[in-house]
Amino acid sequence: MASTMSRASRLISALLALGAVAYTAWTLEVVLATGLDPAETYVSELAATDQPLGALFRTTDLIAGLLFLAAAVTALLQGERGPRWTTAGWVGMAVFGAATAVDSRFPLSCAPIDDPGCAARERAGLVPFTHVAHTVSSSVAIGGALVALVALTVAARRYGRWAPVARFGPHLVAVELLASLWTLVAVAAVEVGRGPWFLGAGQRLQVLLIAVWAVLLAYALAGRERAG
Repeated sequence: MASTMSRASRLISALLALGAVAYTAWTLEVVLATGLDPAETYVSELAATDQPLGALFRTTDLIAGLLFLAAAVTALLQGERGPRWTTAGWVGMAVFGAATAVDSRFPLSCAPIDDPGCAARERAGLVPFTHVAHTVSSSVAIGGALVALVALTVAARRYGRWAPVARFGPHLVAVELLASLWTLVAVAAVEVGRGPWFLGAGQRLQVLLIAVWAVLLAYALAGRERAG
């Protein structure tokens, strides 16, 4: 049984780490000419179908979602499931992974923050249904991620598991919640014509912290394996 759990821990750790790498593929905008302002635009605008590198970012989002989903399903089936906070956290991770994968299949057709014409077509309802589907799937993904971060961090502290998560997780969660609030306020400002209030910076911080937390959990799982 212990050997099975060790193998499961190693697998979950690897899946989380690889998922985090794929989920941060947007950082390639530092070295690639995307033409989009990272301080203002949505991360998902990088993957819009009219963007030159859209296919790359849609593919990495799909891979990230599937890896996070696989990590969560493995955890729920192979011994990482535990008391309710732990189970809730892995379910949240599964929702996050599945919604991220779905999100990549419903890309924006254009970049509404960067392109005023695209924004005008959105307001007039002249864009494909994928814009609405993308908004829904993105919201579900972030909601699942927040559940995972909060619940698994609580589990780490309450049940004496994953020492690095118990130590650093609360700080990451606090900043993640602030970044999420920043993003929501900026989105609301855009909706009423007062944005974008550095929407891109807030959202990039939001998704980066999710990846950092996933790496922290991966490290905790790997560390437990080494200790065992």
